[in-house]
Amino acid sequence: MIVVTTPTGQVGHHVVRHLLAEGSPVRIVARDAARLEPALTGRVEIVEGSHGDPAVIDRALVGADALFWLVPPDTAKTLEAAYLDFTRPAVEAIRRHGIARVVSVTALGRDTRWQDRAGLVTASIAMDDLLMSSGAAFRGLAMPSFMDNLLRQVASIAGQGIFYGTIDPDRRAPTTATADMGAVAARLLLDRGWAGQAEQPVLGPEDLSFAEMAVTVGEVLDRPVRYQPIPLDAFQAQLLARGMSGSFAQGYVDMMRAKDEGIDNVARRDAASATPTRFRDWCERVLKPAVDKTA
Repeated sequence: MIVVTTPTGQVGHHVVRHLLAEGSPVRIVARDAARLEPALTGRVEIVEGSHGDPAVIDRALVGADALFWLVPPDTAKTLEAAYLDFTRPAVEAIRRHGIARVVSVTALGRDTRWQDRAGLVTASIAMDDLLMSSGAAFRGLAMPSFMDNLLRQVASIAGQGIFYGTIDPDRRAPTTATADMGAVAARLLLDRGWAGQAEQPVLGPEDLSFAEMAVTVGEVLDRPVRYQPIPLDAFQAQLLARGMSGSFAQGYVDMMRAKDEGIDNVARRDAASATPTRFRDWCERVLKPAVDKTA
């Protein structure tokens, strides 16, 4: 039995799809079972509630072999509450039920000069340390930014031909498709042959700058598209205006500053860390239909 948290999320729904395709028994933890795809009915066990709730995660892990762990972005909380306080009940339940394998989604940056000052990255690494303290075999899938983050800017891409960010337009860095992250996670969850505790970078097939990504998006959409950098203080003001806590907004700023300084460039791409989806392919398959629908 494999337990999957955030089964309707960016990565989690891919994990569920891959596990079911392989015929694995799957139990999902969902805040709202009504949001689940109808196709999942009868194919998965469902535990309704938050996986940060001690009673819910305890019930979910009864008789389980492996756990896919991802913290939902509760941006109204402090970083410590959203990542560490949320995870502590799971650590106790993992120990209590003797879960053999845990796979977590985390961020690049461990053992770098940014580890202790990179906001959400720092919180993710501390969360992984908590999970590893359970004694379970552990793999932290360390990712750079997701290609899929661009979907948050579909309206401005469709309406203005612009997407925004805080990173230098010419800084090249890896980027990963959530579908690839889900596939890597599912493979590890299904594989009983690994042990120990480690991170595994998931880096996509190429490094690209935002300027290069804008060119690719424009070619795929057959219209001019440009990347517009914004200052970190303006970015922070936007986050606070959307209701994000001061702690979380500062965490985003610290993370983006670290990315602009090179935190995502420290891991080496090799056969284990490279994943197949090119940015151009993702744009054709995912971004273009979303932009066309919005337009």
